[in-house]
Amino acid sequence: MSLALPRRASAEFAGTALLVAAVVGSGIAAARLSPTDVGLQLLENAIATALALGALILMFGPVSGAHFNPVVSAVDWWLGRRAGTGLTARELVAYATAQTGGAIVGAVLADLMFDLPAVAWSRTDRTGGNLWLAEVVATAGLVVLVFALARSGRTAAAPAAVGAYIGAAYWFTSSTSFANPAVTIGRAFTDTFAGIAPASVPGFVAAQVVGGLVAVAALAAWYPHAAESADAVVVPHLAEEKP
Repeated sequence: MSLALPRRASAEFAGTALLVAAVVGSGIAAARLSPTDVGLQLLENAIATALALGALILMFGPVSGAHFNPVVSAVDWWLGRRAGTGLTARELVAYATAQTGGAIVGAVLADLMFDLPAVAWSRTDRTGGNLWLAEVVATAGLVVLVFALARSGRTAAAPAAVGAYIGAAYWFTSSTSFANPAVTIGRAFTDTFAGIAPASVPGFVAAQVVGGLVAVAALAAWYPHAAESADAVVVPHLAEEKP
């Protein structure tokens, strides 16, 4: 039996909030600790994000699956809708809403922890075809990874694998791999190292949606029965806990 939806949605809210707090907070710390070396700042930000993501999957995965990402949740719904696995449409709406709200709260929390204004719209423009292409690649790779792990029965590796992928994608993509519409929206609320200007958000989100569609096509070719394992994305989360 699936855990109650409010319980799962609250886990998605908290997990996404802590993920964005890690992204933004480590970016602020990196900028303060290494003010003259942008490369080192990015390295510090990437390592902290990758480690936090792995830990958060371990923390919240048994409750909600630890999607923390509307594209992952949407693909989970799309692939599982006919097989009777994955999220229902109602659950998808709840997950995406919780993830987006959590991302905003996470950015505000990070700002407050570093004694900055709770909300300051980012002035960092991130736009251009190369960045959008990078977001397509980053998002598609992430989605294929989590569904490949589920289909091949390797979800125990998800915390390390997903964290490693995102940490690496900070460096091999020109966009530094947002790969997540909720996180993208949340990062618009902070005018710090990890921020993105509100005007740049629609382009990134559109590219991430395209990345999700590319992933669906790739999964159809490489893992045609991925829908059967949609309940195990990012990690299994169906059984009620024993009293």
